[in-house]
Amino acid sequence: MAVKRINKELQELERGSTPFCSAGPVGEDLYYWQATLLGPDDGPYAGGAFTLNVQFPTDYPFKPPKVTFITKIYHPNINNNGDICLDTLKDQWSPSLTISKDEPLMPEVAHIYKTDRPRYEETAREWTRKHANITVCGIWKSSQSM
Repeated sequence: MAVKRINKELQELERGSTPFCSAGPVGEDLYYWQATLLGPDDGPYAGGAFTLNVQFPTDYPFKPPKVTFITKIYHPNINNNGDICLDTLKDQWSPSLTISKDEPLMPEVAHIYKTDRPRYEETAREWTRKHANITVCGIWKSSQSM
């Protein structure tokens, strides 16, 4: 069942046009994907290309995929190992879902986000420039050129 569902989702991704996201299997392993997300132009992640690993369990879609950021990102729900704190990727998963409560994975980042938004956004921009800069990665000059 997992292979059939993963193939179906891959075909849907290939047909759709999501200019700020790409994803697909790494090599021939249908259970292991890599994805790239482009930061929106109107926020602190603008100009960033963020790579994620997606590991599907053999009992997918009854268990969620394990999604991990490879590119470092300054975000209250993503820790330094790239782990994502998102209920739908853990205990709130449902087979009907395809690819939060106020319980951040990084409480100190969440505190800055809530109490000093300009500082949060500047730090997020700095991390984006340092770790996910599109021109450094050589992927795209800007998300507008896609």
